[in-house]
Amino acid sequence: MGEQEIRRRRDDDMKACVEALATVHDADRYPAQWPADPDGWLTPHGMLGAWVAVDGPDVLGHVALTRTDDVLAADVGRPPAELASVARLFATASARRRGVASGLLATVANAAADEGLRAVLEVEEGGEAAVALYERAGWRRAGSRPGDWTTADGRTALLHTYVAPGSGTR
Repeated sequence: MGEQEIRRRRDDDMKACVEALATVHDADRYPAQWPADPDGWLTPHGMLGAWVAVDGPDVLGHVALTRTDDVLAADVGRPPAELASVARLFATASARRRGVASGLLATVANAAADEGLRAVLEVEEGGEAAVALYERAGWRRAGSRPGDWTTADGRTALLHTYVAPGSGTR
């Protein structure tokens, strides 16, 4: 293993990002359904930026920052224009326990703050490792609501909304 770094995602990273995502999907069922267009899935509507954790040519993880929709903004109690949503955060199995996910989370939260925005995210209750990561990083749960989809084990998704440290609700 060489030296890992986190940097803005480039167009020529997409093939390696999709390959990394495939390993995460196989290991963790994230995303729950493999997207018909993985490149498009990694570039969600309203994307403000994306970052990758890399070790040489290998993508170890990924995160995107997007505009926030009205539903998530209502959970937080702020207008969508004041928020930015963390999306498409993952670390490959081989990168776990190396600080990749926490580094990506800090990078994206700082990028939002640099733009005067408060970082928020939502996570399905079954994502226990993700919830633990967010809570260790000081993110605060702002609310919960049922999702409009069913998890792999057949239950209605329960989504928890989190707000980045230092960005409490009014």
